[in-house]
Amino acid sequence: MYWRGRPARVTSMTRKVWQTTIVVLLLLTVSASADVKHPAGSYVTVNGAKLWYESEGKGEPLLLISGGPGMSHVYFHLYFSALADRYRVIYFDAFGRGKSDRAKDSSQYSFQRDVEDVEGLRKALELGQINLLGHSYGGMVAQAYALKYPQSIKRLILADTLYNAEMWQANDDNCNNEIRNQYPELWEKLQQVRAKGAHSKAREHQDLYGLIPMGLFYFYDASNADRLTTENGWLNTDVYYQIAGDDADFLIGGDVTKIDFRTKLKDLKMPVLILAGRFDRVAIPRFAVQYRTYAPQAEFVMFEKSGHFPYIEETELYFKTVRAFLEK
Repeated sequence: MYWRGRPARVTSMTRKVWQTTIVVLLLLTVSASADVKHPAGSYVTVNGAKLWYESEGKGEPLLLISGGPGMSHVYFHLYFSALADRYRVIYFDAFGRGKSDRAKDSSQYSFQRDVEDVEGLRKALELGQINLLGHSYGGMVAQAYALKYPQSIKRLILADTLYNAEMWQANDDNCNNEIRNQYPELWEKLQQVRAKGAHSKAREHQDLYGLIPMGLFYFYDASNADRLTTENGWLNTDVYYQIAGDDADFLIGGDVTKIDFRTKLKDLKMPVLILAGRFDRVAIPRFAVQYRTYAPQAEFVMFEKSGHFPYIEETELYFKTVRAFLEK
């Protein structure tokens, strides 16, 4: 995923507040956050920083890369344990996220660092070849990793992700168009803030985005937002705005502007599964279906009753699809 805005403050167990960012993904607070159960975890030193990881199950390793940029691993919980009967499912917090070390200066956060940390983690945990699943922004990291370290991957799963900066910018434009049409009074206030020179990173700007219900962008059924697992500290906006640019909710910048995998994806030799949601309004199907052209060797699956999180909205079909791919 990609995310923007500031995490909301929990005021009660029944009040759900989404702090969203309108282009590349969301920020939400739900009552389920208090019930997160983590498997056993530990720290490992990778490229000079302590990274937190958790592991459950036995068998071939399946490493999960979370979205954002800036998200912790927590939103995978409650769901991916379903695969722990046959696989060693490994969750981790990338540099600057969750329980992992923070940078002394935000300039240390980079897309390339995220890619290299995956390889560093694989080596530190002595995993050998891995099955790799990247979701949203994490799928961009997974694509770059697969192109640079193909020998390290047994199977690759790209979930609800993007292949270049143009696709990310289209998501910004689409989300902002939804706000303009559905919340014109909020849009007017946002334009007043921007007229003063404020960019997406500004607190006042983020506060306005935080008023938009997350269901507008990320789910087929907006009520499914309550099923997304979160907890305090699950997003570091410093990472988000460093990698995606300080005006990332309107105009993509930072490292993301340099990303374009389209001409290279056809060269991937490992089995590849690409997953998308028909009602994903941030990883837009109009662009997502082009993966069939750029990676014709890959298996492509569209979930017809899902947004950005098919594993939440079509759970049974999702894990049936993933399991079948992993077991081929």
